[in-house]
Amino acid sequence: MSEDKFDAIVVGGGIAGTVAAYLLAKEGLEVILVERGNYAGSKNMTGGRIYSHSLGKIMPDFAREAPVERRITREKISLMTDESNVTLDFYSSKLGVQGSDSYSILRGVFDQWLAEKAEEAGVQIIPGIRVDDLIIREGKVCGVVAGEDELEANITILADGVNSLLAQKLGFRGELAAHHVAVGAKEIIELPPQVIEDRFNCNGNEGTAWLFAGYPSDGRVGGGFLYTNKSSISLGVVTTLSDVIKGSKTVPQMLEDFKQHPAVQPLIKDGKMIEYSGHLVPEAGLAMIPKIVGNGVLVVGDAAGFCINLGYMVRGMDFAVASAECAAKAVLKAKEAQDFSEGYLHCYQGLLEQSFVMQDLKRYKDFPHFLEETPRIFNEYPKMAADLLADMFVVKGEPAQPLRKTIMQHVNKIGLLNIIKDGWKGVRSL
Repeated sequence: MSEDKFDAIVVGGGIAGTVAAYLLAKEGLEVILVERGNYAGSKNMTGGRIYSHSLGKIMPDFAREAPVERRITREKISLMTDESNVTLDFYSSKLGVQGSDSYSILRGVFDQWLAEKAEEAGVQIIPGIRVDDLIIREGKVCGVVAGEDELEANITILADGVNSLLAQKLGFRGELAAHHVAVGAKEIIELPPQVIEDRFNCNGNEGTAWLFAGYPSDGRVGGGFLYTNKSSISLGVVTTLSDVIKGSKTVPQMLEDFKQHPAVQPLIKDGKMIEYSGHLVPEAGLAMIPKIVGNGVLVVGDAAGFCINLGYMVRGMDFAVASAECAAKAVLKAKEAQDFSEGYLHCYQGLLEQSFVMQDLKRYKDFPHFLEETPRIFNEYPKMAADLLADMFVVKGEPAQPLRKTIMQHVNKIGLLNIIKDGWKGVRSL
C-alpha cells in the first residue's frame, strides 16, 4: 500500500473527471487522476459537440487555444425514410456568439488537451490503469485499488462513465435499466476541408450539427447524427438499448445502411473511415440519476446520469463540466472544514440544484418518457412528412386537388386525434 495520502483521487479522465481534478489542483490540493485508457479520451466517442458556456466560465476563451474543430453555425433536423429526407435547416450567426457558442470536437484530441491543462495545474495523471475497487473503512470511502496499488485520499470523485461499476459497488445504483441508456456506433470519416465546406455550405471554421429521426434507427427510439470537423465528419447512430432487440437490424447494420442512404452517401463520398467506436450513452435524464454523495465520495458527469436528449438537441458535455465545478466547490468547502462526511458533502447536491444542471433535468424530466411511448415519431411521422411533400412537389400532369385535401389524406393515415394527442404530450413534456 502506498504511504502517500492525497487530497483527492479522481477516477476517469473524461471531461467531468479532468475538470474536477483541474479545479482542485488550481486551489493547491494534491490530486491524482486515474484513467483506464492509454490516454485521456482514448475510450470516448460521445457525440462530438460541446456547448461552451460552462467550460468558458472556468477557462475563458478556451476555444482560442483548445483543439476544437468547427464553430457550429448551422443546425439541421431531418425526418428520414428509406428513400426520402425532410429537413429543417437553420443558419444563424447568433449560434456562434461567444458565450452561447458550441463547437464540434474530437474527444480523443480534446480530452488530451484538457488533461495537459490539468497536469499544468498540478494534477498527477496515471493512464492505462483500471480501478478495480474502492477502499472502504467504517462506511467511508478512503481511496481506490488501482492495479496492484492502493491509493488513499480524503475524497474520491467517480467520473468513470455511464456504466459506473464503482457507483454500483457502493450501492448508489443498481444495474442499468435498458430503457435508460442508448447504444451508439460512430465513424470518423476523413475528407478534405474544402470538400466539407462545399458540401455543407460552411465558411472558414463554421460547421454543421445535423440530427436525424426515423430510418437511421430503423424506426425505433433513437436516430442518427452528423457533425462536421475540420477535415473529417463524425457520423453515427444511437438507439435505446431496450429497443435493440425489437428489430431485425443490429446497430452496426443501422450505421452501414445510414451511410448508404441517398441523402447521406453523397455527403461522405470518397471519404476514408479512420475511426470506428461504440459506446453507451445516458438517455433518461432525471429518471436515471443515482445517489451521488456518500462519505468521502462524489459522483459526476455521465456516471451521475447528467445527460439529456431533447430530440432536436443532445447535451451532456456542458452538464459534465458544470457537475465537476459543483463537485470541486463542495470538496474545497469540505477541505476547509476537514469534514468529508456525507452530511457535509451534501452541499454538492445543493450546488447542483442551484445550477442549470438540475433545473434543466427537472424541466425536461418527462421528455425521455414521451419519446419512449411515442414510436410514431420514429416511423409514421417521417413517412407522413415524406409522402405529403412528394404529393406537393411531384407533378404528374393530372388535375391538382386542393392542398387542404392532400394534407388531410396523409393526416388521416395516422389519425388527427393521434396527432393532436402526441402534440399535446410533447408540448407538456417540454
